[in-house]
Amino acid sequence: MTHDAEPATSHDGGDGHGHGHGSSDDHGSAHPHQHRKGLRGVLSEIFAPHSHDASDSIDDALESSAAGIRAVKISLLALGATSVAQLVIVAISGSVALLADTIHNFSDALTAIPLWIAFALGTKAATRRYTYGFGRAEDLAGLFVIAMIALSAIIAGVESVRRLINPVAIEYVGWVAVAGLVGFIGNELVAIYRIRVGRQIGSAALIADGLHARTDGFTSLAVLLGAGGVALGFPLADPIVGLLITVAILAVLRTAVRDVFGRLLDAVDPGLVDAAEAALAAEPGVTAVRSVKMRWIGHRIHADAELDIDPSTSLTDAHRIAHDAEHTLTHAVPKLSSALVHAYPATTDPP
Repeated sequence: MTHDAEPATSHDGGDGHGHGHGSSDDHGSAHPHQHRKGLRGVLSEIFAPHSHDASDSIDDALESSAAGIRAVKISLLALGATSVAQLVIVAISGSVALLADTIHNFSDALTAIPLWIAFALGTKAATRRYTYGFGRAEDLAGLFVIAMIALSAIIAGVESVRRLINPVAIEYVGWVAVAGLVGFIGNELVAIYRIRVGRQIGSAALIADGLHARTDGFTSLAVLLGAGGVALGFPLADPIVGLLITVAILAVLRTAVRDVFGRLLDAVDPGLVDAAEAALAAEPGVTAVRSVKMRWIGHRIHADAELDIDPSTSLTDAHRIAHDAEHTLTHAVPKLSSALVHAYPATTDPP
């Protein structure tokens, strides 16, 4: 064999060799997650929805970025309409408290803008300085979303404690309840939409922003439940519900931190690694899989793999095996945009 010193390598960006790889039915094999059922499953889905790293819905890079931008635009318009509806209620009721809550919801809706910028940057081609492209901008936007969720928890907690120590009379209880209902419905619909699209394209940042909309919905729900308690003659219901909502926001924050920081630390679903190893081990000419490494760059995956092959294999055949292995990876791993495969003689240690 003539390539003892150098491994045969295949490096491709998904479609670089004209294979035209798209999503396939094989993708389902890389999705090992089991969903809990019943009340526990419902609560888990609300407070800690799985990021679904192996989602098989949208695998094309440009299409997924376009879907992310579309989701951001639509949700921004929906939250803007929700805030306008609340402003109308504020104008009718004259409630300063409602005005403050409406301004808070409107400002939180603007977290969609960093995500919009990140998705747009992600479509730019790699440069000699940013050789992996600009996908990491999504993770930076995710950090901003996490900061906003944490801020929401702090504001909700401080305000609840303040009202518990120094109760404040709620005026226009009926209008307050209506405004809370409007805010909850608008934010929850946006949360469901963002999380669904985030799963489809594999974007932890968009899922986190969906969770952020959900925390705003929780805040509006607290307004609704607090107003109901006051109407029933229990004024402390407002701050008590506020404290419960603060705990709920902290649960959502934990999920967002887990997903976004996981991406920053190059975490992937172990099921994806298992699927890649199994697919590579089954390749003709491969005697063993030395290692498989993966990382998310934005909402796309990059993989590096090292394979052992028969030492008598010619250099030409070694390159063919590496190339075929890369082809196999694109079908075994959803969201894979590039792969670097090294093929080593089985008796040679890695350099």
